[in-house]
Amino acid sequence: MQVAQALRARRRWGVLLVWLALACAVTAYCVWRFAEPPLGARAFMPPPLQTNLLALLPKTEADPAAEQALDALASSMGERAVYLVTSDDAAHAKAAARQLASSLAASGAFGSVLAQLPPFDVSQVARFYLPYRFGLLTEADRAALTTGSASLQNLAAERLFDPFRAGLPTSLADDPFGWLSRWLGALPLAATNLSVEDGMLVAHRGAATSVLVTATLRGSAYETSVQTAVRSATASAERASTRAFPDVQIVRTGAVFYADAARRASEGDVHRIGIWSACGIALLMLWIFRSPRLIALGFLSTAIGIGCALAATMAVFGQLHLLTLVFGASLIGEAVDYSIQYFVLYLSEGHRWDAQRGLREVRPALVVALATSLLGYAILAWAPFPALKQIACFAMVGIAIAFASVVSLLPVLLERAPRRTPTYLFEGAARLLMRWQSVLGGRRAWFVAALVLVVALPGWLRLQSDDDIHLLVQRDPSLVAQERAVREAIGVDDGARFFVVKGATPEAVLERCEALGSRLDAPLAGRRLAGWQSVSRFVPSARRQAADRALLASSALRSPEALRAMLVGTGFRDAVARHYVDAWTQVPVVPLTLEAWLATPWSQPYRHLWLGAVRPTDAQRSQVVPPEYAAVVMPLGATPEQLPALAALARALPGVVFVDKAASVSRLFGAYRADSTLWLAGAVALVLALLIGRYRASAGVRVAMPVILAIAVALAAFGYAGVPLTLFNWLALMLVLGVGVNYAVFLREGCARANADLGAVWTGVALSAATTLLSFGLLAMSAMPVLKDFGSTLALGIAVSVLLAPMGMPTGRDRR
Repeated sequence: MQVAQALRARRRWGVLLVWLALACAVTAYCVWRFAEPPLGARAFMPPPLQTNLLALLPKTEADPAAEQALDALASSMGERAVYLVTSDDAAHAKAAARQLASSLAASGAFGSVLAQLPPFDVSQVARFYLPYRFGLLTEADRAALTTGSASLQNLAAERLFDPFRAGLPTSLADDPFGWLSRWLGALPLAATNLSVEDGMLVAHRGAATSVLVTATLRGSAYETSVQTAVRSATASAERASTRAFPDVQIVRTGAVFYADAARRASEGDVHRIGIWSACGIALLMLWIFRSPRLIALGFLSTAIGIGCALAATMAVFGQLHLLTLVFGASLIGEAVDYSIQYFVLYLSEGHRWDAQRGLREVRPALVVALATSLLGYAILAWAPFPALKQIACFAMVGIAIAFASVVSLLPVLLERAPRRTPTYLFEGAARLLMRWQSVLGGRRAWFVAALVLVVALPGWLRLQSDDDIHLLVQRDPSLVAQERAVREAIGVDDGARFFVVKGATPEAVLERCEALGSRLDAPLAGRRLAGWQSVSRFVPSARRQAADRALLASSALRSPEALRAMLVGTGFRDAVARHYVDAWTQVPVVPLTLEAWLATPWSQPYRHLWLGAVRPTDAQRSQVVPPEYAAVVMPLGATPEQLPALAALARALPGVVFVDKAASVSRLFGAYRADSTLWLAGAVALVLALLIGRYRASAGVRVAMPVILAIAVALAAFGYAGVPLTLFNWLALMLVLGVGVNYAVFLREGCARANADLGAVWTGVALSAATTLLSFGLLAMSAMPVLKDFGSTLALGIAVSVLLAPMGMPTGRDRR
């Protein structure tokens, strides 16, 4: 006897030490990850919380260059914050912008703040292009030279008497015919409504004057410390500026503001869902069990599960997305289910309690429930969205660890029999169960199922779908309005749609950009674009430069002596004429290159148009794949009606891809939504096979029937309510299948035990459903549309599942 007791004590302490070590390791890891890393470590240790809303989106572009372009554009926009100061008094707008910039710079939250432009000599641009002038012709000059309609005498006379008539100013001696000046004037250097006044970028709309202020962040827009500093500095600076100039309005935009708003909204969801669900579950358990000790043990197993899920998710994915964090707070209700089933058996046994025998009796039900839940979340992991894969990982680890803690930790902590048994509660629950089972059980189950399906059928016929991307990413309405105001004032597109042009060499890319540009200059869908931006506008291909030079050699500049005489006759000094002719005939021909242009300081605002060498994919790294280069071409002012024409244009040109992230994600939504119906049917068949294997055919079908009807009712409810179904409703239905079937399983396994207390069994099932409903139901209050869909679908499905669970109770013929 003493030896047996010693072995039990040793085993008990061994189990406790293992779980204590795991809890300490998980806690230490989570604390380390959420602690602010040193400055030197930030480069290789990203912040634990991912606040980038775009990280929710899958890689929809099959072309790696397209995804690289999306990343590059998002990165360039995410590095800065933009402010627009507007007033009907231009002087007030400019003064308020200077004060705003001064306050932002003094806050220390930004790397740099720019309101007053540094002096810039526009002649720098002309001096850079001057050595390449004979290979730079506008389309109009090229056409005039080709047709012979260009009169050199008239062009030279115009330059003499009106040197600033066309384009950017150039020296008369270096550009007597204005070809370079006109080419420079066609550069998209100012494709906005902004102009320079008093050294500031200003836009005028009616009586209003708007001044642009830009700020560069000190770190990533998705770091919490950066967001907090920017928010505080912005609020303080805006208050100071509007206090000094009450007539001024300040709006702002930037990835940092969206990330900060999303993070704070999700943190509010976590606090609300986590605290409310924990308090609600504690009160329910206290009402049922009347034992603070059981509540503490239930939350202990749940906390271990969620802690391990948090650590595992960060270890696997590197970061935890906001969506996962909010969903994880709602997992409390499901993770506590396993301990609840153990507790009701513990209380029902009373003085007969034996911890190991109790474990053997409750374990089959917990194993089947765990298997079906893992199946539901495994199907969720199939979705292409990174955040949903994270949710699946988080949930699977969380409930698996919670299960393991219940079957190993609780038996050693609940060895003594309970002091009291809530007999009155169990007796009342038993009476309620028998009355409800008399309505749903036996042969009546088939009639109830047929009735439910008949009632649901009209709702199914009214089902609609919606695959809009905004159902996944819903940005703060106030920030969206401010961004729209900034874009309208400046006159720029949102950059969400663009072309990616690829080629084997940079020269091939430039040639294809030029071919695309010539097509974009033509009307599309009945109207012309406002313009287009491309690196080829700044650096023509070597072939085009050579062709322009050859055109000049065969037409206007074919006779150097005649050229010199014509210039002198027009009024130019002989030295000037000789200088120009020598530049044409004696200077070596060197074409303009991308490298030279990228090296200029003033090219910085346009460098995002050149992607350079495309990063190889994982599959390409294992092969010998020749390098590929890519550039971005951005159409300006495209209307929704022109988008199909732009996509068709890309398909018609080699090496050109049209990128419309919103449309591609929406198409992916639709494709996976259609596939998810088949996956749900397959999952139902798999669960049904699992239950038939456990309970035999008739009983297995009756155990599966409640959750299948719950799915049918949920779909009908959406149809009757006129709520369009999204991909996330279907994914939530898979979770309804995985979670909702547990209640019929718990009920059947509990009733099949020898000397089962049906009241205790039904109390445990009802309490498990209540805690899960409380947690998942609170998701419907989330600020994230995805979680609202999950919450509403799960709440409805779980409620119907538990109400119909008595259908699966064993009858006299199949009672085990």
